[in-house]
Amino acid sequence: MDINFTQEEISFSEEVRDFVSKHLPSDVSRKVLEHKRIGKDDVLRWHVALYEKGWIAPSWPKRFGGCDWNSVYRHIFDVESSALGAPRLSPFGIGMIGAVLMAHGTEAQQNTYLPKMLSGEEWWCQGYSEPGSGSDLASLNTRAERKGESYVLNGQKTWTTHAQWADKIFCLVRTGSGTRKQEGISMLLCDMNSTGVEVRPILTLDGEHEVNEVWFQDVEVPVENLVGEEGKGWSIGKFLLSHERTAIAGVGVSKRELAYLKHLASIHHYHGKPVKEDPVFSDRIAELEIDLLALEITVLRVAAGEVSGREPGPEASILKIRGTEIQQRLTELQLEVVGQSALPHLPMAWGDHWMGETPGALHAAPLAARYLN
Repeated sequence: MDINFTQEEISFSEEVRDFVSKHLPSDVSRKVLEHKRIGKDDVLRWHVALYEKGWIAPSWPKRFGGCDWNSVYRHIFDVESSALGAPRLSPFGIGMIGAVLMAHGTEAQQNTYLPKMLSGEEWWCQGYSEPGSGSDLASLNTRAERKGESYVLNGQKTWTTHAQWADKIFCLVRTGSGTRKQEGISMLLCDMNSTGVEVRPILTLDGEHEVNEVWFQDVEVPVENLVGEEGKGWSIGKFLLSHERTAIAGVGVSKRELAYLKHLASIHHYHGKPVKEDPVFSDRIAELEIDLLALEITVLRVAAGEVSGREPGPEASILKIRGTEIQQRLTELQLEVVGQSALPHLPMAWGDHWMGETPGALHAAPLAARYLN
């Protein structure tokens, strides 16, 4: 199997670099490359630039407004744009529920939701995890009872990423029962502005507000917002997971973070010398770089197989796990390089969110009570 880029793919790489260099807002790329926090407005500006170029939905078919790029082109775009500081786009609309609606949605649902996902007019979040139903998602308890032409939704979702930004949420809910807990689960589309929807922030230990609790109290959801058949939501949820392919490995972001790690190792010192000159630490960086290269080759092998018509094999299933592990190792090594300097520099990463107060016991106490009790 040939995993070398063709001349056409090389030309596409150059086109991507040229476009990103000219159209990615410089203040956004600077925030990303300097590891400062970015907000919805930052991401939306990049989203709109890609939408106007026609590049916002790489894997969507052209008939739905997508690029219809193959896996190799998607990988190239990921790597080249990440290297130049492009922020990660929200995955929940175009990357997740969009794919579900194209495969399982009604024509009315496709016409209603897909165009606004593309334009960035509507943002989505994912309502899966619940208290006690994280890794065992099939044990979820949020219920939707059919009453006339609506479902009445009651329950709670948790760890809902960017629910505070979202206009819509797609949820797995229990609409019935069966001999197996996977039975009786349905997928519903809910407006976040509906009466009875409440978003409660979950602050992580660094003060970040990224995840949330979402509460539903007698929320009315029109029957036409049911995706697929009632009680068949588990199969649709599995389709969503199987739809994820090579992009979940995060190779582009990892390559950017590896370059940043090397930069940190060149400017921070250990016993009077740059950290990069320490043989033990340089070996660890080399080992990580080799593992990342192996991951990228696996991604390209899977992508090349898809282009030639071969279905992804077991190797596709390990991409997310391996990619996540490498990103964790990158973060750990970056932290080791800067050592005790990490905390003093944290307010700079907060950017506009930092109010000038130094984190201390008054900030830690309520968080400790939340997480340790």
